[in-house]
Amino acid sequence: KKPSGIPGTGALVAFESAGRLGSLSRAARELGTSQPAISIRVAKLEKHLSTRLFERSRTGVTLTDAGERFHEGVSTGLAVIRAAVAELAAWPRGEQVVIACSHEASHYLLMPRYQSLREALGEQVGIRILTYHYDRQSLPLAPVADVVMAWDAHLGSEDRVVVHEEAVRPLCSPGYAATHADVLSGPVSGWGGLTFLDLAWPNEGWASWEDWFEAAGRPQHAPRYIEFDSYAYVLEAAAMGHGIALGWRHFIDRHLDKGTLVALADRFTEFDNRYCGVLTKKGRGNPAAHKCLEFFERSEKFQSAEAIPTSQV
Repeated sequence: KKPSGIPGTGALVAFESAGRLGSLSRAARELGTSQPAISIRVAKLEKHLSTRLFERSRTGVTLTDAGERFHEGVSTGLAVIRAAVAELAAWPRGEQVVIACSHEASHYLLMPRYQSLREALGEQVGIRILTYHYDRQSLPLAPVADVVMAWDAHLGSEDRVVVHEEAVRPLCSPGYAATHADVLSGPVSGWGGLTFLDLAWPNEGWASWEDWFEAAGRPQHAPRYIEFDSYAYVLEAAAMGHGIALGWRHFIDRHLDKGTLVALADRFTEFDNRYCGVLTKKGRGNPAAHKCLEFFERSEKFQSAEAIPTSQV
């Protein structure tokens, strides 16, 4: 019989304590209850899961293989909940805005502008950033988030602003550029022998290498790709000299400023894709969320200064 629903918090807490301490009686002392109460909770949990979680002996309890796997997940989940409770308890009384975005957008777009955003919202407004993977399935956005940042193709709300219109250009490390200078100085049609760095995840609305090839020219020979699970890894691999990455405007500023990456095109190639900030149902009633979108909309740093449309490539 397959388990249905999530077990009660009391049972999970009792199980986590007993598994960590290796004893029902020690778990009872830690939780301020009786050993029989812990035993009953664990027994009900095993019945709910139709799985034996502990091997019992006179000296205590030992997690089974299934128990070990389950204990790891429960411990992680409870740690996240405790951290959230502690964060909420420490949060300043007053307004706050919760922004949900990908790890890459948080790292490359939001954090460099975090102080400016704080100044725009006011010091009394708390800012919380929640991150998700590209498909946003790893984060329960509603009702947690006030503002969601994502590619336009996956947004349905009219309460949005365009953070930036997408523009990209290829880039690589200075060493890779020097090693392949003869090839890179020629037309894209001769780039077939080079290595291209790409994302392994399904496209969620951003420009791909295929889009760029369609605009700039296509190698005569099929390119060799190396795929990564994160765009941050793509950029790091490029900086380490493993190949050519497709650089999104505003995501590559740090690398270009530091000289760890160099651009292989004079200007960006602009596409119709748009990265947006969107108010959720919760955010529509939050004045701080509206101020947040206004900040993104008027911020000059998000605006295009050197992109060219694909028709001019």
